[in-house]
This record gives sequence, structure tokens and C-alpha cells, in this order.
Amino acid sequence: MSDELEPMEPTLKSILDQKSLRWIFVGGKGGVGKTTTSCSLAIQLAKHRESVLLISTDPAHNLSDAFDQKFGKEATKVNGVDNLSAMEIDPTGSIQELIENADGTQNNPLGNMMQDLAFSIPGVDEAMSFAEVLKQVKSLSYSVIIFDTAPTGHTLRFLQFPTVLEKALSKISQLSGRFGPMLNGILGASGGPGGGVDELMGKLEGMREMIGEVSKQFKDPELTTFICVCIPEFLSLYETERMIQELSNYEIDTHAIVVNQLLFPRKGSQCEQCTARRKMQKKYLEQIEELYDEFNVVKCPLLIEEVRGKERLEKFSHMLVTPFVPPDEN
Repeated sequence: MSDELEPMEPTLKSILDQKSLRWIFVGGKGGVGKTTTSCSLAIQLAKHRESVLLISTDPAHNLSDAFDQKFGKEATKVNGVDNLSAMEIDPTGSIQELIENADGTQNNPLGNMMQDLAFSIPGVDEAMSFAEVLKQVKSLSYSVIIFDTAPTGHTLRFLQFPTVLEKALSKISQLSGRFGPMLNGILGASGGPGGGVDELMGKLEGMREMIGEVSKQFKDPELTTFICVCIPEFLSLYETERMIQELSNYEIDTHAIVVNQLLFPRKGSQCEQCTARRKMQKKYLEQIEELYDEFNVVKCPLLIEEVRGKERLEKFSHMLVTPFVPPDEN
């Protein structure tokens, strides 16, 4: 492997070198290696930054499996990796918790109304989940935060969270204006805490201010970037293009693509399936390189062993910063 890198060499080294980055998203179609990529990138970043936080926002959490260590909704130090912590957020759990704690009590009229309203807005689970993440992250000090996101559709809704919460707040404001006095009376009669609807609106407005600030950061390429992960197949390439177009609409920077599971049959190989699949992969890889000639396209091989545990993730992480050279090209 060569250590000499040119500006557009196929690595993520430029992301490691960009010290201003605060938010890094890793996303793509399900099963393409997002978690392996995000964990490996986190390991590399931990060598260059004082403190790194890796967060899974995918309901089917894989961080615990990847590191072979249990993570939950509190940031936990990753065993054997200095400067790296990880956490797994449950979107549904986060929104339920926020609703139940909205006015300090459970099973009251306002809580029930909030729950019905919240779940009627598409994408509100991801939005409220992210609000909960921001609340926790705000009280901690990390130099960079990496998000291991859910498959493409969920991720795109996730990135719409400022708009989604704006809609939710608008609806709640309308209800507050119409029924606020009545609801306050009901809450008072049911033993609810003082403040009622007005107190809830104050909390939501504070949340909106914080989210608005972060939304601006997401649109700053000095602070935020999105790494697309794919495999050299039609559906994965299609979803990658769709995601890059949507990211452009959201004004979120993306200039790196990780292509996983590449086959490199040895010369003289008698495996017809391997040769045929490599031919297909080469076609899509060429399309990726042509479509995204201004991107850092990182090529990673299909491995014979599962990438699980700190040692294997560490080994895989080197391919993100040093171009992989097929065995027959050494």
C-alpha cells in the first residue's frame, strides 16, 4: 500500500485533516456496511481528535455488535480506544419519554393530546430523537460527533427534522391559542403542575432555538459533511444518487463515497461466479467514478471474515485512509 496521497486520492484522509468538522453523518442503503464504516472512521478520528462521540440513530442498532460491547442511551467509553465514546438512541423511546415528561406527569389530557399530535406528523420520531440527542450532547464536550444513520429513507427524514419540528410547533401553537385556557383549567383540575400549556410552549420554543442553531451548522461545509456508503450494485448506486441529490437540496456537504464489498479475483482464478460478479462490479464502479469524479471514492474489498471487534475494525479502518491495493497489484 502506498503512503503517498494526492488531493483526490481515494481516501477519507481529508476528513481526518479537516479539524473544523463538528458533525459527520454516515449513511446509505441497508446492508452496505454503514456501521463498519462509521465505527472504523471513529477509530481513526480518535487518533486525531481529543474526544469523539459515535451515535447510532438506526433503530436496528449495530454498534454494540460491531464493538462487541453493550451501548445504550448514555455515552459510554469504547473499550481499548482512547478518546472514543458511543451511544445508541431509540427514536420511539426518545419521543415517548419527551411526551411523558413534557409537563411533568403521565396520563393527563395534555400528554395524551401531545402523543396523538406527535405521531400524526411524518418523521417526528426521528426529529424528536435528534432533539433528545442534541440535549444530551449539549451538556457534554466532544470535538466531533459521528452519526451511524438508518437506511436512506429514514436518514432523509432525519435530516428534515428542523422543518418537521417547525410544523409540530405551529400545530401546537394553534391549539394553544384556541384551547390553551381550557387545557390549563383541565390540567389544574387534574393536579398538573403550574404553567400547563404555556410552560410546555416555552420548553418547545427553547428546543426550536437550539435546533435552529444546529441546522445552520449542518449547512456549513466547514462544520458538517455526509459520507455515503454503497456497494457496486444497481439499487445501491441508485439510492446513493438519490441521497446525494437530497443532501444537495438540504445544502449539506457531501464529497466522499465508500464503496464496500469489492471482489478482486486472483489472476487465473477458476471461479466463474467471482469473475462474472467482478465484471458487473467494475461496470458500476466505473459509473460511480464517472458520476462522482470530484468526490473522494474509497474502495474497500469484500473480506473473508466478519468485521467485528476492536481489532478487526482497526484493521478495516486503515483502508479508509490508505488506498487499498489488490493482491495482484502489489
